[in-house]
Amino acid sequence: MDKRLICIGGGELKTKETLKIDGYIAELAKTHAGEKRAYGLFIPTASHDSMPYFNSFRKTYTSVYDIKADVALTVYGEMDMERIAEKFQKADFIYVGGGDTVFMLEHWKKSGMLELIRDAYERGVIVCGLSAGAICWFETMYSDSVQECGEGRYALYPGLNWIKGIISPHYGLRALDFDEIISYNNKDAIGLEDNSAIEIVNGEIVRSISCGGSAYRIHSGGGRVSKEIIRPQLVL
Repeated sequence: MDKRLICIGGGELKTKETLKIDGYIAELAKTHAGEKRAYGLFIPTASHDSMPYFNSFRKTYTSVYDIKADVALTVYGEMDMERIAEKFQKADFIYVGGGDTVFMLEHWKKSGMLELIRDAYERGVIVCGLSAGAICWFETMYSDSVQECGEGRYALYPGLNWIKGIISPHYGLRALDFDEIISYNNKDAIGLEDNSAIEIVNGEIVRSISCGGSAYRIHSGGGRVSKEIIRPQLVL
């Protein structure tokens, strides 16, 4: 079974900025579901289980694409893990929302959520995410953390290391600072603009997806940074 990640650099679910990328995910989910109605599980840990965020997810995936939308809430203890595990078993895709990436990963490890997500991924459930939910799978992620250094101050943090490399979401807003860090460390990286995504199958990037933004490979060497759009690029 293929292991698939869809990593979205940013954009607003509420205002349907990423709607065409969401449509691409919906089609993958329906293929995975076969004859039954597709089921999407939203994980809002990074936003401290924001219910308005889940409502935006539901209005997109249920109202537009007729996918059953559900949510896994763990931050405030509303649901026990046995109930959440049942939701994971039904999911055709998992969608991880944005917010505080460092908090999210620490909470997943403490609560047992990480094991459920990893098991679903290994079983071939499509795993998607935006911003925090896009970068957490990588070896190193460029993010801010309210609890670590205050909101709006960005730094490199260790991710889950499912995928090798360094990545930044919202690259259009962070390019200058991120490029400087990449150049200083003499490392290559990936930059995802808002309204762009990459699709990763079995650990390899197979395409970039654009509904207004672009995904870049960023190369560093000799004190200089160069970049190229990840090809092939699917423009929606």
